[in-house]
Amino acid sequence: MLKYEHIEYLNLLFGIPFLILAVFFYSRWKKNALALFGEITLVKKLTSSFSKVRERIKNTLTILIFIFLIIGISNPQIGMKMEEVKREGVDLIIAIDLSNSMMAEDIKPNRLERAKQAISKLIDNLEGDRIGLIVFAGEAYVQLPITTDYSAAKLFLSTVNTSMIPTQGTEIAKAIRLSVESFDMDNGQNKAIIIITDGESHDDQAIENAETANKAGIFVHTLGMGLSKGGPIPIYNQYGNRTGFRKDKEGNTIVSKLNEDLLIQIANSGKGTYVRANNSTSGLSKLFIEINKMEKKEIGTMIFTEYKDRFQLFIALALLLLTLDLIILPRKNNFSKRIKYYKY
Repeated sequence: MLKYEHIEYLNLLFGIPFLILAVFFYSRWKKNALALFGEITLVKKLTSSFSKVRERIKNTLTILIFIFLIIGISNPQIGMKMEEVKREGVDLIIAIDLSNSMMAEDIKPNRLERAKQAISKLIDNLEGDRIGLIVFAGEAYVQLPITTDYSAAKLFLSTVNTSMIPTQGTEIAKAIRLSVESFDMDNGQNKAIIIITDGESHDDQAIENAETANKAGIFVHTLGMGLSKGGPIPIYNQYGNRTGFRKDKEGNTIVSKLNEDLLIQIANSGKGTYVRANNSTSGLSKLFIEINKMEKKEIGTMIFTEYKDRFQLFIALALLLLTLDLIILPRKNNFSKRIKYYKY
């Protein structure tokens, strides 16, 4: 079993592509600067000892050094011993709406990012509870099976985005049905579902599914993401820059509004609580209080209880590559030429 003590540092790996681009543009800048220095033939003679191969090797070493350092400070740990640990908690599944309307920015920075931030904080407060993640739009999928591995939950949560589900829509009914199917109904634990969505649909089946879930002993809570005034849905290009807002067939900008009535009905049918998020609070803390009121029963889970740090390996590799980088010079090795000179 592999886990990271400081998994949040792995986000620094997203900076590696920018480092590669920086190295590439720096090399191009040097090439252009030399071209401005004088005639190409003369410049080549003056820089004949320069080795492009060695420069590429050094650039590759620089990138690898950063990768190993980032992994090292994240401290990968290997599970060495597995034991059954008894803990008290409930089974909780969070279903996150990934429809395009969740990108509306009436709640800052946008509805989806605010939801992810709130879920991350909720995970930090879990003690003994098991958690699973469902993502949905036009379809619903299991993003993370129910688990006590909170580090894995936060890692899977960080990858959630609206491009994961090609079929658009807000099929809350499918999310509830899949959540129910994802529970182990024979383990005797109290169970709850939190649906995080703007509810922008007219899904009567969702109300029926919430009622069915509650009859099976599952509480269904809803968290409304969005303000009553709503907001336009931005469109982004491949570089992450906003290029405009979504429009209807008549060319009018679509304003996504929170469907509060539907979410209240779903929560009432599921004997749960409805909370609306806003720019000052996400609302999940209130739902967490409701979940903590549920009776927590003992859970027996096989988990790794003894981990050994492995950061030393990656730090050592980074130092080794750094040493190689310092030893390798950017100019060619003229050793053979010097031998010929001395023989002469």
